[in-house]
Amino acid sequence: MAPTSETAHLVAPHRHCLLGSSRARHSRRAYARTASRSAGTPGWAAATLVLAQAEAPEMPSDAAQRALDVLDRVPPSRLRATARTRLGRLEGLLAARPAEYVADLRERLRALPPPVDASGAASA
Repeated sequence: MAPTSETAHLVAPHRHCLLGSSRARHSRRAYARTASRSAGTPGWAAATLVLAQAEAPEMPSDAAQRALDVLDRVPPSRLRATARTRLGRLEGLLAARPAEYVADLRERLRALPPPVDASGAASA
């Protein structure tokens, strides 16, 4: 049953709780995946960046630091396209957040060389 104008005030607070619990659940899963992977591997980078995205709204400094850790441990030539996409999304999530490490992350992302395709050519 859809909420009516008379019951909308009852549904709205619960919707917020559901979103919050969903974010917490995704954070716990991503943290577990990060802990179960060897640091520096593509699977670790993916899990770490998913966790950083989940942390970005509430803990932007931690999220930026996680992304910097990925950039420190995974050479640019080994960053998968999905990791680059996640880094781009994270940069967007952190765009309006003046937090520690965010400026460093932006600078590192700007300095990344273009990805290399299967034939070894750089793609812009």
